[in-house]
Amino acid sequence: MTGSRLSSDGLDARRKRLLFRCWHRGTKELDLIIGGFADAHLPTLTDAELDELETIIEAPEPELYAALINDGAVPQGVSGSLFEKMKSFRVVDGLR
Repeated sequence: MTGSRLSSDGLDARRKRLLFRCWHRGTKELDLIIGGFADAHLPTLTDAELDELETIIEAPEPELYAALINDGAVPQGVSGSLFEKMKSFRVVDGLR
């Protein structure tokens, strides 16, 4: 997987699918933000957080990117603590 540091080995089917989707958003900027977040947190997310992640990655790219970099409103339907955690995540956080 391009850029991913997390192996899909040992992940259940839902997490494998989400890992792929997080790293293949369509724009490199979102791949790095969302994919890096997934690498760091995907194995430990609860089912409710996985639901929230699925909702987040369905949001339109321009609106999602703007919201993640604090340059726009949060896309409709996206809310919750996971989105706030993603907004504050920095790729270097996942490298520690």
